[in-house]
Amino acid sequence: MKLRFVLNGESVEIEVRPDRRVVDLLREDFGLTGTKECCGSGECGGCTILVDGDCRLSCLMLAAQLHGREVVTIEGLSRNDRLHAVQEAFMEHGAVQCGFCTPGMVLAAVSLLARQPRPSREQIREGLSGNICRCTGYVKIVDAVEAAALKLANGDRR
Repeated sequence: MKLRFVLNGESVEIEVRPDRRVVDLLREDFGLTGTKECCGSGECGGCTILVDGDCRLSCLMLAAQLHGREVVTIEGLSRNDRLHAVQEAFMEHGAVQCGFCTPGMVLAAVSLLARQPRPSREQIREGLSGNICRCTGYVKIVDAVEAAALKLANGDRR
């Protein structure tokens, strides 16, 4: 089947099998390896992408579900060689740890801040609850999202 959708701001068209998963399509066909497959069962959030601005688990989606939609992966967040405010805040606060969960965490944070520009720390924890970090705790991650919210509120719209 032929799919047409917008991927990281560019219209794409591709022929896919009906049973092709989105995580495989992105990583193997488009070379977007920032989308990680960790658990493969929708438990960890490592494969999180944005579809029409909402978080989706690409390991649980069929590629056919992307037809006519807008998809953003971690590779699509930066603009003109500048990182998104959330990406910068993660770096500044040491919230990247091993980095495996980071793309999903960043995209979940972007989606959260789009819906709720000034979340409390509890709301940040709840907003990221579908994403699991196996390295350490979540303090630095929550600090980074809180800082990104402040940056965005002060006009940093990257």
